[in-house]
Amino acid sequence: MSAPRHQSVQRQRRLLLLAAALAIPGVAARAQPVPPPSAVVLDFDLLDDHPSTEPQAQAALQRRLRQAREDLEEQLQAQRLYRIVPLQGARALMDKLRNEQEFMHRCEDCARQVGQQLDTDYAITGWVQKVSELILNFNIEVHDVRGKRVVLSKSVDMRGNNDESWQRAVRFMVRDMAQKRQANPKYGL
Repeated sequence: MSAPRHQSVQRQRRLLLLAAALAIPGVAARAQPVPPPSAVVLDFDLLDDHPSTEPQAQAALQRRLRQAREDLEEQLQAQRLYRIVPLQGARALMDKLRNEQEFMHRCEDCARQVGQQLDTDYAITGWVQKVSELILNFNIEVHDVRGKRVVLSKSVDMRGNNDESWQRAVRFMVRDMAQKRQANPKYGL
């Protein structure tokens, strides 16, 4: 048999074997990607060691906190680390808990309550510690809603209190999480 004919026969055999494998119940189901677990990202906290008295500076920090949460949601979903459930469905509970707690990230039960209300697998709390205008720290914790435990704590240092440094911190964190999940499918779960 000539070499091109032999390669053609080999390719046809592989295609037939693949078709046969997909026809077997269960094999096709395993070939489908597993959907990521669901998660809600709670509003972020700010720990400001040196708060500014400037209203514009405070407004900029609050805007960056909201944007960081939205960026985190978007990137976690894009990387298929978690299927993000919007916080809006638990906004009333979130506001009630926020009035009762100084910091949401220090209240493990708060994350669990919000996750339960939205029927998510995980609830993610986040906070930024502002040591100075130059040194900030971006942190998250992933709470297993049903298991009542923290499954991941992650922190990234930021240099500079500006939109770019905040965005870079979120991108780095999610990229690192995705790389670690690829190496270990149980990472963050």
